[in-house]
Amino acid sequence: MSMPANPPRVIVALDFADPGPAVALADRLDPRQCAVKVGKELFVVAGPEPVRRLVERGFNVFLDLKFHDIPNTVAQACAAATRLGVWMVDVHAAGGRAMLTAARDAVATAAAGQGGARPLLVAVTVLTSLDAAALAETGIAADPGAQALRLATLARDCGLDGVVCSAVEAPLLRAALGPDFALVTPGIRPAGSATDDQARIVAPEQALALGASYLVIGRPITAATDPVAALAAINRSLGTSA
Repeated sequence: MSMPANPPRVIVALDFADPGPAVALADRLDPRQCAVKVGKELFVVAGPEPVRRLVERGFNVFLDLKFHDIPNTVAQACAAATRLGVWMVDVHAAGGRAMLTAARDAVATAAAGQGGARPLLVAVTVLTSLDAAALAETGIAADPGAQALRLATLARDCGLDGVVCSAVEAPLLRAALGPDFALVTPGIRPAGSATDDQARIVAPEQALALGASYLVIGRPITAATDPVAALAAINRSLGTSA
């Protein structure tokens, strides 16, 4: 199935431990109104089958497994993800230049081999659960914004399509890396939502104003009493309702 020319801004994070509720929720959502994200928890429990079902349903699927390993291993994983028909896949920018370029080449080769669209390849910069103190504990003295820019610049130079970053860092990255570099921002919380385990959070409409391309939103939608209404309210706030 062909992907929409203008993908939805909101990516609903299907962070479930059971594929049943994840697929049931997706069945209530409109692929024209949101993309969906499959992350480690659901993928470890259920494998690639939910991804295939979501792709068949017409969703743009962000496979969020944050590959970070030696170049050949990451390349093979990215090729496998491409063959699943996902719209976007991510790796860790901290894996370095050789790993990033191997991933870039792998998605292009796999897509060409099956005559399909090449997925967007984005690199994780600094997790939104980390603040400066947490980074320092890992031996990185830079503040999150400076580290995110360093890694995003490396990803851009390696030919990737964008990065995963906090919306807090989006203006810095947008100014440095230009209008066409995708900024995928988790840690999005509508006003009044719980922060949960996120350290650097931003409201949806503010994230777009700061330069974000796509907004990853999980519990404010998936844990809502009415997830469809919660998504619709967020899309209205963004001015993107169909």
